[in-house]
Amino acid sequence: MIGLEGATVSFGSRVIFRDVTFEVPVGRTMAVLGPNGRGKTTLLRALLGFQPLAAGKRTAPKIAGYVPQHGASQAKLSGLDVVVMGHAARIGLFGQPGKGDIEAAREALDIVGATGLAEHRYDRMSGGQRRMILIARALATGSPALVFDEPTSALDLGNQSKTLDLLNMLRDRRDRAILFTTHDPNHALAAADDVLLMMPGGREINGTVEEMIVPEALNTLYGVDMRWVEMHGSGGAARRAVVPAFAGREYS
Repeated sequence: MIGLEGATVSFGSRVIFRDVTFEVPVGRTMAVLGPNGRGKTTLLRALLGFQPLAAGKRTAPKIAGYVPQHGASQAKLSGLDVVVMGHAARIGLFGQPGKGDIEAAREALDIVGATGLAEHRYDRMSGGQRRMILIARALATGSPALVFDEPTSALDLGNQSKTLDLLNMLRDRRDRAILFTTHDPNHALAAADDVLLMMPGGREINGTVEEMIVPEALNTLYGVDMRWVEMHGSGGAARRAVVPAFAGREYS
């Protein structure tokens, strides 16, 4: 399980969030939504122990699989090398990766469908390819917790779809606690069980996707009117998405 209990983070006199409580048990996936500057990344950093708490406590494993928004370019390292770094985090500062570490890295690459990137230079990969490598690196830690900071950030629609499919596949395995931040409520509909809304004015609420991803709550969250739209895919199954009222083009 991962989570915060009564957690407060402040920078000097500025309180980023106060008395936040939530938990993500193994087998569940939570999406965190909020407007720009509300503190989503700071919340993740606090959960992972990177940001000290002014009050409250956190629950997280010693090693968590973390995927940041932007993966730094690892000069001249192969995709496999980067993923091995995730598993090698368990062997200490002066240890050397062994056969088991490499096997675990290859297994993680296989899970995310990125075995073809094993020998490619990481610093020459596209943004979407780097994201797959970083997700594989997080899996290679073997941690029961995965934490993603805006996993679809700066990706085109095709790569967003691939990333959401991967998140949903990891959710369906039900063997980890998964937390990710996003600006798009449809990402929560696609790949989450539960949602934490960081509302304007310093209030946080959480519940199931069905309870939280509703136009009424999202109107307040983003300050724009939101509407349900119904879509029909090629298979005939109806799906719903939530969009801002300004979306689309008027027609008669």
